[in-house]
Amino acid sequence: MTQQIRRRLVMTLAVIATLAALWTRAFDVAAAAPRAEALTPYQNITLWDDGKVPLSEGATGPLDAPFLTTFLPPPGKRNGASVIVAPGGANIMLMYGAEGLEIAERFNDWGVTAFVLTYRLSPKYNDAARVLDGKRAIQMVRAHAREWALDPARIGYIGFSAGSNMGRSVVASSTAGEATAADPVDRVKSRPDYLALVYGAGRPTPGESLKDFPPTFLVSAAGDQGPSLGNAQLFIDLTKAGAVAEIHVYQKGRHGFGSGFGSPEFAEWMPALKHFLDLGGFLREPKS
Repeated sequence: MTQQIRRRLVMTLAVIATLAALWTRAFDVAAAAPRAEALTPYQNITLWDDGKVPLSEGATGPLDAPFLTTFLPPPGKRNGASVIVAPGGANIMLMYGAEGLEIAERFNDWGVTAFVLTYRLSPKYNDAARVLDGKRAIQMVRAHAREWALDPARIGYIGFSAGSNMGRSVVASSTAGEATAADPVDRVKSRPDYLALVYGAGRPTPGESLKDFPPTFLVSAAGDQGPSLGNAQLFIDLTKAGAVAEIHVYQKGRHGFGSGFGSPEFAEWMPALKHFLDLGGFLREPKS
């Protein structure tokens, strides 16, 4: 069995396992990972306790409780960095494969602990619910960073298409935390330490202050004009504001290229992202 076939088989099995966990979530609360213990691979971590999910109106189905699924680097390679991975899917489904599992595996190769986010979907839920899910995902990881041996100052967010648009909104509405909140997770800041927007429109909000925007990596295909032109404008505005930004617009290709693994057009974008993160100090090697 070749390495590529083996990789695809592992990915397929992981997709099946993740989807099975999603559909059994409502019937087995024990599937959630213990939040005060060390992380283990492929655990599901619910973002809110049962009955406390905002905007759910008491719904308890398998698609009403957003959660994170853990993907851990190989033993001895973990460097304390972490990332939230938000797959796309037009807000009606989640592309767990090329925009979730493959991305998590690449970050794991770089020593980064990855959390794939299962967020709430349309038509039952709107963007307001999804932004809450994205913010809470970052807060959950930061609130438990010490317990999970993670650096609270190196928590990134990468989103694809709809997941990218959600990430953009998360940053626009991020807070430093509410010091008096009853829920301790709500007391920590929800702003990611860096942002990667993959074929998402990324347009700046009118009147928004961008000078304190997190370091941002933008990537799209030129023919996918909505994202590519929106990214170009956001790059211009971020640079003018003095924020750190890098943009890659590929001359050929399409929307939805995912990790670009094996693609002649897009295979280099994730190595470019790694270079961006290296320059920003987000991938420091573990101490010997």
